[in-house]
Amino acid sequence: MLLTDFLKEGIATLEHLYPTAEARNIVLMLCEELIGTKNYTHIVEPGYRIDKKGEKPLAEALVRLQNGEPIQYVIGSSEFAGRSFHVNSQVLIPRPETELLVREAIKLAGRMKRMRAAYGKTAEPVRVLDLCTGSGNIAWSVALAVPGARVVGVDISEGALQVARSQNFSAELKQTGALAPTFVAADILDTEQEFNYGIFDLILSNPPYVMEKERHLLRRNVVEFEPHGALFVSDEDPLVYYRAITRWSQRFLSPEGKGLTEINESLGKETEAIFRDAGFSETSLVKDFYDKNRFVFYTK
Repeated sequence: MLLTDFLKEGIATLEHLYPTAEARNIVLMLCEELIGTKNYTHIVEPGYRIDKKGEKPLAEALVRLQNGEPIQYVIGSSEFAGRSFHVNSQVLIPRPETELLVREAIKLAGRMKRMRAAYGKTAEPVRVLDLCTGSGNIAWSVALAVPGARVVGVDISEGALQVARSQNFSAELKQTGALAPTFVAADILDTEQEFNYGIFDLILSNPPYVMEKERHLLRRNVVEFEPHGALFVSDEDPLVYYRAITRWSQRFLSPEGKGLTEINESLGKETEAIFRDAGFSETSLVKDFYDKNRFVFYTK
């Protein structure tokens, strides 16, 4: 089969789910992953033929895509903050908005590391806690960008923790001297449990925050395939995770520590108030690149 023919067929069968341009990008991503073509191969080599052994996996993957399964689950990976992360249906697919949280966390952690450098070998490492770690995309991104940082990721889902631990950045760890995060099973809603991992300079979190009444606003591929426990909260108590995060931060954030958590844009002021009322000295709302309230920043 000609690559151009497969692209036309694939795009046509996905247009009931996605805009044409997005459908095209999805099919191009599929081909790049499964048969090694580039997004321009069909242009520079209009006669390029897909060999027989490549046709079957492409056809099987296209059926999964037609059923609404996200391309990231089909190919088993997702790009985030310049790296490729292993993902499956046990974890949320990392979102571009969360890259802003990571970018700010790296700045904060890097500044802390530089301030401690004067102490030489006796300098304390920067310690980071990532609550609701999921695929570990936040934890790994910070750990790799700030070599020497000690990062702990927490999640209630063993399936998610398996994915987080499976991320393979061994070459980068060896090259930079960065330390792999430690991933721990814990329910963050149990705010008084024993947690013997010390005090942290930075607490990050991207908890469930989509209200059930907002379910209809999400695409089918999100609602039907991504883990509901990592997405949704009840309409009656949509801020339950943020109250838990404030308690974890009261217990485990260092006296000079800082926190950053992703939020539901429609509950920005209410979420900030939870941290302010919990006694944090400085709280603020941070907007994303769509000018929507996306994070709450807080200081001990």
